[in-house]
Amino acid sequence: MDIEQARTFLEIIHAGTFARAAERLHVTQTTVTARIKALEAALNYTLFIRNRAGAKLTKQGESFVKPAKNMIKAWEQAKQIAGNIESPTQSRFKIGGEISLWNPILSDWIIALDDALPHLMIHSQVSTTDILYSALQKQELDGIIVHSPRYLPGLVVEQIAEEKLIHVASSQQQVPDLFIDWGEEFSLQFDRCVPFNRRSAMQFSLGPMALKYLLAKGGNGYFRTRVVDRYLKDKQLIKVNGATEFTYPIYLVYHTNSHLPDEFKQAKEILLDSLNSYSSWSL
Repeated sequence: MDIEQARTFLEIIHAGTFARAAERLHVTQTTVTARIKALEAALNYTLFIRNRAGAKLTKQGESFVKPAKNMIKAWEQAKQIAGNIESPTQSRFKIGGEISLWNPILSDWIIALDDALPHLMIHSQVSTTDILYSALQKQELDGIIVHSPRYLPGLVVEQIAEEKLIHVASSQQQVPDLFIDWGEEFSLQFDRCVPFNRRSAMQFSLGPMALKYLLAKGGNGYFRTRVVDRYLKDKQLIKVNGATEFTYPIYLVYHTNSHLPDEFKQAKEILLDSLNSYSSWSL
């Protein structure tokens, strides 16, 4: 059994058919079929039932999903370890951020790190709070940027910035209501304090997308103060009178152990410097 057989097995599950898996793997369908036949021969059971609808897992196939994923993960870890041995001078820095924080905070940090520490190999991940904390605890990430602090064993939580989320509206057209997902803490506070029902509002997972819509088509919603400041000054937006304002703390969470790269302290200082740059918060 080789690693490509396990990759092909998992790709068929995601793609739904042997043909689509072949396209995604950039190989022929004959190659995909041959790999699965070889894998089934090694395991001594059938993995898929093929019909016009696609490829359906057998019970034995379902039981092989987790071992196949573990094989891929072990292989990637082995390659990483071997790569570190071959290139001992190259440090790896694995960082993550919540979806609402990738722009500009995480992206600006990565750019600044590349400028100041070009030898540092950076891996980044944008995901939900739960997934980021899980990856951090498993040491798949070195540090994460989040809204919600979770004081778990072995983790350091540092507040690195605080803004306000304020309610603004287009000066031309103040409907519809827009709801931007600024994180789980914001959603809880919003439901308690804001009169409109967020579930009936237009939903946005990214602040920049919501702001572009607001400026082009109108509406109202909550945005970061330093992002909307210039639009308030030139009267494209107005503040909603009497509206609740929310604090918007941002945290850096990282390990207390010795697995952090030697450059971590410098990397943290670079992050703080980039947060102080107002010009990068244009959207």
